[in-house]
Amino acid sequence: MPTSPSDTGLHPTALELARGLNFAAVTTVPSGLPRTQMVWLGTDGEHLLVYTKVRRQKFLNLERDPRITVMIRDEENPYRYPEVRGEVVEKVRGQEARDHIDELSQRYTDQPYPPENIKSERVLLRIAPRRRTIFE
Repeated sequence: MPTSPSDTGLHPTALELARGLNFAAVTTVPSGLPRTQMVWLGTDGEHLLVYTKVRRQKFLNLERDPRITVMIRDEENPYRYPEVRGEVVEKVRGQEARDHIDELSQRYTDQPYPPENIKSERVLLRIAPRRRTIFE
């Protein structure tokens, strides 16, 4: 049954799942039609964190409109998931973005992110929640 608390911080369920080995679907709206991609996900406790290339369509969409929806799938119970609607409030480049992808790669694959896979500029997207719904 969904719950929609009135405050806009990250719900404890979203924090728990963002810190675990769970995948997220991120949705942006480039030109009237939604576009969704599966991603690795992190959190700093206040924001959701997504890593991407600056040439990817999701980043280009967010440059035009920072609104984004993130649905985190509980890999142990697919009927339990938070949906967080928010906006990108910061785009972090450089070493902090590189450190983040290494952290995610270690968590998801038990290996550092291969440097040879980085052929273009990368960015860490810091997403502030504005509305949340939890399905448990």
